[in-house]
Amino acid sequence: MTHPFHPFSQEHLITVVIGFTAVAGFVLAGKKGEDSRKRATAVLVFMNLSAFPLSMLAWAAVDAPKSLDNFLPFQLCDVATFTAGFALLTKRPLLCAMTYFWGLAATMQALLTPAITVGFPEMPYIVFFVQHFAIVAAAFYLPIVEGWRPRQPLWKAPLEIYGWSVIYLIFAMTVNKLLSTNFAFASRPPDNPSLIDHLGPWPWYLVVMQILAVMLFYLLTLPFIKRSEK
Repeated sequence: MTHPFHPFSQEHLITVVIGFTAVAGFVLAGKKGEDSRKRATAVLVFMNLSAFPLSMLAWAAVDAPKSLDNFLPFQLCDVATFTAGFALLTKRPLLCAMTYFWGLAATMQALLTPAITVGFPEMPYIVFFVQHFAIVAAAFYLPIVEGWRPRQPLWKAPLEIYGWSVIYLIFAMTVNKLLSTNFAFASRPPDNPSLIDHLGPWPWYLVVMQILAVMLFYLLTLPFIKRSEK
């Protein structure tokens, strides 16, 4: 019998502390020197690009309720983990922007209110947090270590990523309609408590989520304002 996950439990809080400590460790390692930066980048690339395949294996091996949502890479954080891996490899501006905005606006919330049903020490639990912290680590790593900056003028960057977010949402809703899945939580709220529970009933919470996304994206440009004005 699998161990159930309890949000805001001691194991959840300990996992979050360990995860953010690891994020800080990657950033410090990246700033330490060229050899250290290469090693830290390589590990982060591997973690992001291998996370979803490992998640599939973990869910296949565990004796717990599962669905197509666990085996198709169509949650936003699944898309973001591949985006982050290729952003670190290629330094393509669009991929870096997606990683930064999606990682800090969406994946952060997924860490605080995880949509997962099994707890530690089950492998899906471990892989879930490794995947999500790898995205967040990349989101911090790209601007702090690699020197990435949003495109100028700054007001355009959030709108560009929001546009891609809308495209993703339309795709997720189409897949949900065809396969009875719940990607992007566009069909119903997650089973565990989350911010979505406070945004109103379906489908109105989808509208509120769009407004919040734009607000968060613009807030995330604030650290770059002074640098862009110099």
